Amino acid sequence: MHRTLPVASSPVRDLLALTSRPEVISFAGGLPAPELFDLDALRAAYDVALRDRSVLQYAPTEGNAALRELVSARLTGRGLPTSDVLVTTGSQQALTLVTTALLEPGAVVAVEEPTYLAALQCFRMAGARIVPVASDADGLDPASLLEVVRRERPTMLYLVPTFANPTGRTLTASRRAAVAALAAEHDFWVVEDDPYGELRYRGSAVAPIASASDRTVYLGSFSKIGAPGMRLGWLRAPADLLRTLVIVKQAADLHTSTVDQAAAAAYLSRNDLDAHVARLCVEYGARRDAMIAALPSTVPGGTTWSDPDGGMFVWLRLPGDVDSAELLREALRHDVAFVPGAPFFATTPDHATFRMSFTTNTPAEIEEGMARLAKVLS
Repeated sequence: MHRTLPVASSPVRDLLALTSRPEVISFAGGLPAPELFDLDALRAAYDVALRDRSVLQYAPTEGNAALRELVSARLTGRGLPTSDVLVTTGSQQALTLVTTALLEPGAVVAVEEPTYLAALQCFRMAGARIVPVASDADGLDPASLLEVVRRERPTMLYLVPTFANPTGRTLTASRRAAVAALAAEHDFWVVEDDPYGELRYRGSAVAPIASASDRTVYLGSFSKIGAPGMRLGWLRAPADLLRTLVIVKQAADLHTSTVDQAAAAAYLSRNDLDAHVARLCVEYGARRDAMIAALPSTVPGGTTWSDPDGGMFVWLRLPGDVDSAELLREALRHDVAFVPGAPFFATTPDHATFRMSFTTNTPAEIEEGMARLAKVLS
């Protein structure tokens, strides 16, 4: 008998194909702005990397030693003491490796509801049983988590605690402490996915859960602060688990692109990434402000939305019995796009919800796109 995986295509990936027409103003994909890529510095970094022919050769699975050291130092400087990381082909691969190592078919994964839909895809492909945990404006609700933990005994909790995808919410410091305490008491793993944490436009940084818990696997990425095409992520985990994950990665792809790792190491050692991130925060903060300012005149009365301190996303819920997937069809006829909310739910979807990303478009483009969207929602 052949095993057939429960594979479904990502609705966001499918939507990106529909929105590829240049006249469409898309708030759909969580994409960094290409005009803000540090192109000249990255080009110079690749030139430096290619002076050494060994970057065209096979390499250790763990990753480029210089890059691992630089990433570890950067995490330590951000308040997460780190001695080593595993370099991965984007943080999506890091999640896949952790899933392979920790989850057997039928294992229970607790997730914030709603949550990152590619994580749901990953868990479903592993044959895991996904159990949602309630959340509110302050992120995942620890009381709901305790109820789930007692009832379901999950192997893993997955969450994006800072500027979550899709909601933009940030888990408060007190709730992070509660999550860490529950993981220690009930012996489950926390997978802390943090691709957006440095993109903060107001307020102060909140310490990662991993800084207070040795039951946490921390995932990071160069995609949102560097360039997603380089496909570089990293994984921080306790030493025993990290060794296991290296073996899992050996079976997956031997190693992440040697050239891209070497270029990233050259870039980090020769450039001020903090300064580049600061520029991104200024630009993206203005775009966030433009979208939030336009919302009252765009959506009908009774609509609620998140007001994120950073990241890429605003999460909305329309009043009444509406289906945002149906509204999307009309929006595309007006050359504007968003992502319907239903795919972000592990169990019972809320069809009145949808996600919009503000990073890809300039404030002027956002203003025009919101005017188009107002015609659909009015």
